[in-house]
Amino acid sequence: MIDNSIQIEEIIFNYIGKNSHTDTKTITPETKLFREGVFDSMGFVLLIDFLEENFRIKTNDSDLIEENFESVKAITNFVKQKKTTIAE
Repeated sequence: MIDNSIQIEEIIFNYIGKNSHTDTKTITPETKLFREGVFDSMGFVLLIDFLEENFRIKTNDSDLIEENFESVKAITNFVKQKKTTIAE
């Protein structure tokens, strides 16, 4: 089971590299992914699908707020929180 922040972050960076036109070398964990144009609304939908499948989490409508997805760091924290909730 993947629950280490570094592993989760690496998986997310790899996903960004494969599914956007952005060089991941220019992205930091704090880069604002939507403000910087890394993802658009369709990219967001695909990102959610990826996270749910890859990390075996369920995203609720109430989770779909900017703070959870604005950066790699925020997404990593979101995934960790969801995985903790599932484990409880």
